[in-house]
Amino acid sequence: MATTQKQGYYLEDLSPGMSAEITRVVTDEDVRGFADLTGDHNPVHVDDEFAAQTMFKGRIAHGAFIASWLSAVMGMQLPGPGAIFRSLNLNYRGPVKIGEEVTARVEVETIDAARQLVTLSCSCIVRGRKVVRAQAAAWVARRPEA
Repeated sequence: MATTQKQGYYLEDLSPGMSAEITRVVTDEDVRGFADLTGDHNPVHVDDEFAAQTMFKGRIAHGAFIASWLSAVMGMQLPGPGAIFRSLNLNYRGPVKIGEEVTARVEVETIDAARQLVTLSCSCIVRGRKVVRAQAAAWVARRPEA
């Protein structure tokens, strides 16, 4: 079992322009698992025959599943463990098919030191195209006094 870091960046460690990302491949198993987990069994996600007849010409991943990788970047890398997700405003710009590689990227935009809030620009990218654009806010702890 991997060890989990208990504290990511402190507010004082962050600066605009810092970024982090992960890259994952959308698998059939993950999409079906997400459908089971959420109860969203929309046939465009889980039924090959149905999805082939749609404008997508095949199954696509749930938008919320793709966006969840942004949460993984924020929760584990930037700002990282200890940060509290406050808001997320998503804009879906295109479908993601089974087997496609997705890069979820987060970048620090602004830091409100008084409120301990960090605004993050987020995107999910497939083949060089942003399929998800988002803005998020996270509360980040100050460095403890020694």
